[in-house]
Amino acid sequence: MDPFVALMRRYVVDYTNRHDTSVCAELMEPDYTLRMGPHVVAGRDEQYVPAARKQFDQFPGLCLTVHEIVTNGERLAMRFSEHGASLRHGGAVASWQGIGLYRWNGTRLVANLVEQDYQARRRQLADGRPDPVAPPALAPWDTAAVPPDPAAEQVVRDWIAAGTPGGAVRVDDGDRSVPQEEASDEVDDLFSAGSAVAFRLTRRGRYAGGLDGVDPALIGTSSTLHLVGIVHVAGGRVASGQIIRDRLGMARSLKSVGVTA
Repeated sequence: MDPFVALMRRYVVDYTNRHDTSVCAELMEPDYTLRMGPHVVAGRDEQYVPAARKQFDQFPGLCLTVHEIVTNGERLAMRFSEHGASLRHGGAVASWQGIGLYRWNGTRLVANLVEQDYQARRRQLADGRPDPVAPPALAPWDTAAVPPDPAAEQVVRDWIAAGTPGGAVRVDDGDRSVPQEEASDEVDDLFSAGSAVAFRLTRRGRYAGGLDGVDPALIGTSSTLHLVGIVHVAGGRVASGQIIRDRLGMARSLKSVGVTA
């Protein structure tokens, strides 16, 4: 088994699905840093483990299902769903997708750039209609490392520069609404494993409407949206993939602007 994949198997099976945060000391360096949306959770024991315990307290039966892993040996991206029943919502059930871009030092994890579709989770917990969990990867722990492909990376950089156009890539829970206009992307991270390319973007533009609970009067307000994706290149173009956006974080940021305005 690829060593990075073996580490992630322990991350999923021994830590996340068993809710055993004692394993984190074996999986992550003390200065492990997670970035999600605008938030930075820095420090394994001081910040990360307490945050994980809060999640497990809210979802005592939380499960993580792996849909895809890609790695070049140095970097690894994982597409997954988390699902469970929330005690804070009277036992309402939800499933929500996420993508994490992991970095390790050859022994332990040092960083993760991740987005989870908390907007979809919020919708499901409110209306009581959970989304189905997508099929699991058939053999995620047998994933082999594949060398990076600079040509595939360039295709994706060009696609990002063009605004990530087209319908070949699934976005969030299938919602392809565009909550920003006049937007531009900053590439925070990008790497490849063969024809698979993973990336994280910071997208800045003006709010164009469509986010639940956001006052329409805020349309035109400057806004920031973070997104993470895994896409696959074929025939010199982006042929498939998944993007997860921090829609909930953007909505909360806009509401904060509205309160202080």
